[in-house]
Amino acid sequence: MNGKNLVLSVGLSHDTVFKPPEEIEFAVEKNVVIIRGINKQVVGQVTAKIRSLRPPEPYKGKGIRYQDEYIRRKAGKSA
Repeated sequence: MNGKNLVLSVGLSHDTVFKPPEEIEFAVEKNVVIIRGINKQVVGQVTAKIRSLRPPEPYKGKGIRYQDEYIRRKAGKSA
């Protein structure tokens, strides 16, 4: 957190700063980001935007996931 902004280090060459809309607030506990707001649609939109910064990928399992989301792993190339 940097004030009200959410600073994410998701494997890019620079940190990504996400500025929330007026009615949304963030809370961070270890590696879990909690997003709170009154309007359920806006909360869902914000979570989708944050997830799109680094979507989960099936080969290495890296990326931003929703809580309790299971990503099915795929096998890599076999020679």
